[in-house]
Amino acid sequence: MAKTVICRDINNKLYKVGADKLVFRPSIYGILIEKNKILLSKQWDGYDFPGGGAELHETIDDTLIREFWEETGLKVKPGKIIYCGSSFWYSIMRKKYWNCQLFYFLVKKTGGKLSKENLDGYEKKYADLAEWIDIKKLNRIKFCNSLGNKNSVKIINDALKLKYEK
Repeated sequence: MAKTVICRDINNKLYKVGADKLVFRPSIYGILIEKNKILLSKQWDGYDFPGGGAELHETIDDTLIREFWEETGLKVKPGKIIYCGSSFWYSIMRKKYWNCQLFYFLVKKTGGKLSKENLDGYEKKYADLAEWIDIKKLNRIKFCNSLGNKNSVKIINDALKLKYEK
């Protein structure tokens, strides 16, 4: 019997998909926290962490640095890893089913300025200028990613603990 998985899309619609239709996608994200605010990428009708899929020729650090710059205009240095996991995701824009291997890192800003000039062709259709969100307001925003609100807020709280650990 062929293996199947359940993929979720941006609207929380579920899709039963044969494993043979999945594309393997390492996905790397950055968590930048400054002055009790987190920088999030404005996407669709909510937010996501700046980051995305690795290219075949890239290392994890290369992907994180490139994706963060594309979505925010900021240059960053990768720090401690906060979360590793996986999800099955259907990309409405690209019409692909992904087996996403997820990696979330604390990052430190090293330069640049907020900009949406570096968004790629797909991102220009659904993303906007990244925004600084007050940590206290996290429960009032919508996360547009494969983790959902509860898990996204947990990752941010874990990042805060690690960032301010003595």
